[in-house]
Amino acid sequence: MMRAWLLAAATLVAAPALAQDIAIVNARLVIGDGSAPVDGGTVVVRGGKVVAAGRGVVVPTGVESVDADGKWVTPGIVAGFSRVGLVEVDAVDGSNDRSAPKSRYSAAIDISPALNPMGSPVAVNRADGVTRALVFPGDSGGLFHGQGAVVDLGDDMDMVTRPRAFQFVSFGEEGAAHAGGSRAAMFLLFREQLLAARTYARGNLAEASADALLQRADVEALLRVINGTDRLFVRADRAADIINVLKLRTELPQMKLVLVGATEGWLVAREIAAANVPVLVSALTDLPDTLERLGATQSNAGRLAAAGVDVTIGVFDDDDAHKLGYTLQYAGNVVALTKVPGATGMGWDAAFAAITSAPARAAGVDGVIGSLRPGRVGDLVIWNGDPLELSSTPTAIWIDGKRQSLETRQDRLAERYMRAGEAGLPKAYER
Repeated sequence: MMRAWLLAAATLVAAPALAQDIAIVNARLVIGDGSAPVDGGTVVVRGGKVVAAGRGVVVPTGVESVDADGKWVTPGIVAGFSRVGLVEVDAVDGSNDRSAPKSRYSAAIDISPALNPMGSPVAVNRADGVTRALVFPGDSGGLFHGQGAVVDLGDDMDMVTRPRAFQFVSFGEEGAAHAGGSRAAMFLLFREQLLAARTYARGNLAEASADALLQRADVEALLRVINGTDRLFVRADRAADIINVLKLRTELPQMKLVLVGATEGWLVAREIAAANVPVLVSALTDLPDTLERLGATQSNAGRLAAAGVDVTIGVFDDDDAHKLGYTLQYAGNVVALTKVPGATGMGWDAAFAAITSAPARAAGVDGVIGSLRPGRVGDLVIWNGDPLELSSTPTAIWIDGKRQSLETRQDRLAERYMRAGEAGLPKAYER
């Protein structure tokens, strides 16, 4: 009997919701591409994809219509940096798959098989309006951390939108520690390992692996970086490190770089813009907590954007598994900086794009996610107020055109313990 019940329960969990053909009308509509909100807007989703969005859009016959009643309707938030799905409880090793410091592999590590779509942080972040995320590997046993993925936060077992979407590596103090203790050794090791991949591409696997201390799988993963198949996200904070990273493209011109952190990026904003390299920043970083972040300022994102850099706002160096909703707060703070004398922020339209279409562009998936342009996935959020205001929350969410529950495990626990009588509490609560 118990076995039959478990099988039935597993079937219910695995059965995905069906995509809806839906039109949301009478909305304060945000496309997410940096354009201004449109009042009286309509967005139409069919077969899980956006087919039209804007003012004056006609709702096709037979498509369910939802009246937004003037509320904000936006694309789902794309978390530009996260470990959602890799971590349940940070302090419990058995539920934490972000890092593999004892592994003999580095660049080849693919986080996709470790993702847990049923983990409670998925539902928590989804309830905050986050529908997609770029998930990064943590530390490995080598210089390169491994291959990250683009994921969705839908209530089903198919979490991966694009596996092995990018490679991640840390420079600066962390990278130097992996290379023997100095930045000089770090840049040498980085260059040698990438050139080893090139040697492998020319047919000499033995030489490539031996010279750079790489496993075959690592070499193959790095080959995808040097030929531009996979983007390389590089964590670098010091301005001098950023310049040296940009110089690497002269030797490997096909490499597609994205800078992560870039705390002192504003000091070299013109060089970053000239190289056409996107940047993922933490908008609230303003403390010089290390020597490589002496130039920290909350105006970093605004100054980079003003110089023409494609800026994504993320939550790294924060609770990147459980609190991706901070992304909205960070974007709102950047908007607020436009009103602070002497500070540099971003306008509302650009700041919202920095948490939707910009991270999608950085990962090379902006043709699929990140906005309400036709052909993109049907990720929609209806808000009860301006989404960049702290008091605003989602009232309805769709991912791939499928209506999502806003309930979390925390909600169920709160309901249980707030309403339960003494007989309904666990024995530990008995007097």
